[in-house]
Amino acid sequence: MSIRWTYALIDRPYGRLAAACDFWTAVTGTRLSEPRGEHGEFVTLLPDRADACVKVQGVLSGDGGAHPDFCVEDVSAFAALAARLGARVVADLGTLAVLRSPAGQLFCAEPWRGASLRPPVVHGSRLDQVCLDIPPSSYDTEVAFWSALLTDWEARPGSRPEFHVVTPPSGLPVRLLLQRLGADRRASAHLDLACADIDATRARHERLGAAFVARGAHWTVMRDPAGGTYCLTARDPETGGLPGRP
Repeated sequence: MSIRWTYALIDRPYGRLAAACDFWTAVTGTRLSEPRGEHGEFVTLLPDRADACVKVQGVLSGDGGAHPDFCVEDVSAFAALAARLGARVVADLGTLAVLRSPAGQLFCAEPWRGASLRPPVVHGSRLDQVCLDIPPSSYDTEVAFWSALLTDWEARPGSRPEFHVVTPPSGLPVRLLLQRLGADRRASAHLDLACADIDATRARHERLGAAFVARGAHWTVMRDPAGGTYCLTARDPETGGLPGRP
């Protein structure tokens, strides 16, 4: 099933939607679309002279997180394939299918509307990855699911034993990283930015209201002003890969 475009969804509590939008438009160099949805809970971050690939959703319960959206030519066929591979269809709205992976991670399918031009790198970084945080008991099943669903993507082990990278064909703006957690808990997701200079990006984000959480081997965990965590990663913002790798 060919994926024609991808979106990263930033899910934040509805009461903090404005804070999330202010921060992420500044980070990505975008402007807001008109709100959509019954409660005005959906907005798209619109870049200049390129196609959007990031949206913000205000969730009415829970702390939010992130999820990927896949744009396809046949939503029903994509949802049916995902279900055969072990996903659960949460809602079939005709032009939008809401699904959960075998581990319970939310993702959506929507029609492709011609998007093809990837936004540029902004201030040395690019929001380009949704990281799926998977409990160890579901990790192998989840890797097999995403590898089978995204047939024309490259699925391969990552730089560490707990990572598995699922890279889209050239031109698609958002890729997946599966991360095996250290203990069993509910599957979740967060956003990753590829950064030419993590420390410089961290400083800029802190000026915009983000807070430092922790530092890892090649990443820094941050918290945005809406309370959501995300990571700054030492990857090439142009290619998404580690230095010297695609």
